[in-house]
Amino acid sequence: MVASVNTVEDILAELRAKGNEKTRNIYAKHGMASERVFGVSVADLKLIAKTIKGQQDLALKLYESGYMDAMYLAGMVANGAQMTRGQLNAWADGAAGLHMISEYTVPWVAVESPFGRELAMEWMKSGKDHVAGAGWCTYSGLVTLKPDADLGLKEIEGLLRTVVSEIHEAPNRVKASMNSFVISVGAYVKPLLSQAKAAAEQIGAVSVDMGDTACKISLASASIAAFEASGKVGVKRKMIRC
Repeated sequence: MVASVNTVEDILAELRAKGNEKTRNIYAKHGMASERVFGVSVADLKLIAKTIKGQQDLALKLYESGYMDAMYLAGMVANGAQMTRGQLNAWADGAAGLHMISEYTVPWVAVESPFGRELAMEWMKSGKDHVAGAGWCTYSGLVTLKPDADLGLKEIEGLLRTVVSEIHEAPNRVKASMNSFVISVGAYVKPLLSQAKAAAEQIGAVSVDMGDTACKISLASASIAAFEASGKVGVKRKMIRC
């Protein structure tokens, strides 16, 4: 049973104690900045998250620590609806070198915010790769969660065209985020299924350096086809946080 902790110092000490070299090396092989990683498993982070649930200020301070494990934990605990635009921008900017944070943690909170869509659009245009990636992943989260009636379908069509024209020349991790965006549109926005399928066919296979791993980027056309075969196209998710 994880002991209840209430300060940043206590939690960082808990994370250091639970970190292990094997997990740390796995993150390093995926390209994460190893000097900022303790190597705590997601399962252990979920246990700790239960003990500090609802502590927004604590979550913000954990993120500010700069350690990936603490930042991921912060994303599990923080309520994005309570975060300011400035705080969300700081989270996106602070995720450099940690794509697990920029592509997962930051979008988790951004989609809960009333600024989610506009920040996604701004971040996509950033000259910082990790911020641009966070933008595409945030928009992916929005189409995954929001009813189609609340989405700007024309805007999304335009973004699909942007992916087709720019993906193969985009920075490494941004390519991965763009590819995921096409899959998300095809899977969760039924009125744009045909457009997403066309975009997926046009972009074809996307080459992304996944570090010293055997991981590969999903073929967007195959992923969308799998959703079609399951009969779940357009079925929205309740959350993207995991």
